[in-house]
Amino acid sequence: MTHTHATVLAVNRLTARWAARAAAGGAGTVFTAAGVWPLLALLADGSAGPARDELAEALGIPAEEAAGAARGLLAGLDGVRGLRTATGLWTAADLPLRDGWTAKLPPGTRGALTGDPEGDTKALDGWAADRTGGLIERMPVSVRHDTRLVLASALALTLKWADPFRELPGRPAEGPWAGRGIRQLLRSTSSLDPVRVAEGPAGPVTVLEVTGADGTDVDVHLLLGGPAAPAAEVVATGVAAVSGTVPCVGGAALRDGSPGPGLVIETVDAFGPEPRLTVATVVFQLSAEHDLLADAALFGLLTATDSGYGHFPGISTEPLAISSARQSAMARFHAEGFEAAAVTAIAARPGGAPVRQAVHRARRADLRFDRPFGFLAVHRASRLVVAAGWVTDPAPAAEPRPGAGPLAPPPFPGAGPLTPPSFPGAPPPAPPSR
Repeated sequence: MTHTHATVLAVNRLTARWAARAAAGGAGTVFTAAGVWPLLALLADGSAGPARDELAEALGIPAEEAAGAARGLLAGLDGVRGLRTATGLWTAADLPLRDGWTAKLPPGTRGALTGDPEGDTKALDGWAADRTGGLIERMPVSVRHDTRLVLASALALTLKWADPFRELPGRPAEGPWAGRGIRQLLRSTSSLDPVRVAEGPAGPVTVLEVTGADGTDVDVHLLLGGPAAPAAEVVATGVAAVSGTVPCVGGAALRDGSPGPGLVIETVDAFGPEPRLTVATVVFQLSAEHDLLADAALFGLLTATDSGYGHFPGISTEPLAISSARQSAMARFHAEGFEAAAVTAIAARPGGAPVRQAVHRARRADLRFDRPFGFLAVHRASRLVVAAGWVTDPAPAAEPRPGAGPLAPPPFPGAGPLTPPSFPGAPPPAPPSR
């Protein structure tokens, strides 16, 4: 990617700060700071006065460096395999734009606002749907007759897993999802490397890396904290872990026992020395709408919304103020892969093996996500967080057909009243003692 490590850290810091708001109540959500940050940077380049200072603080870089950083970030995102990105600018036909500002804009759509809210909305919705492959159908902006400028970004991520899961219906016997029919995902791999434990302010967080297949540059990291750990703290710790700013202990170095939430490791007699990591998680699908002006200070837009002044003399000789800033986002995690998309818009107005004898000692790790957890979609090389969220409601299992038996309990691995799953290549169960 062409952007700098400093830009990646700045975007990831905004992700962590946004998580403190978006996930604070523990409700399910999805958001992407990578879609907001470059738009704020382009605004900062054309801003002045207190609005410029606030935008620079939100970005984490000086305003005079913002446009170049935005171009680098968007160019880098455009080169990520599995990720589609786009930017767009629409302005009123009679709005004079500064050549110096428009020359710094990244390549993308340039369009005109006609002054007809219905027609302009239809055109903008079409752009959002087209740029995200239909994952986001509407531009998250209210176009009015006095809207003078709309600046937007779109991201759409599609990836397949390197090692797919198996999906099975289940009904957890305990925990917050007890008694609910859910779509479960199970997988077993011969390495403990995908799991690690990070230490955060609210305690340890177990981080599982689910690797994208060849042809993609993005992996998804699932984050599980303790039962009482706040969602925002779990996500923030996950961001710090993937950014390399907090220490993590890798799977091979973790002690036997329960070194992290949801994780049990033991050393057992086995037919071979290879370790085994068994994971149980759930299918989930999320969508969220975010009004960035509801927390305008977080995004550096507090002063910029005051229509009594013009805050962007570097964009236009006409006084402009921010009238709307919103993001629509979605994410879907399933047996074969992961999809995520976001459209962000800011508007301005005037102002099986044979049985053998077990002769080896091998490590076995069981990890189950059977309560609310976080997730991050992360660019493998740069560690940029492309999307983040919190899962509270797994996808429900299909209702059994009339006449079918009751839904079987979920085969979560690990201790407790749930039966461990059987995976290909696993040794047969020991015969009952006599």
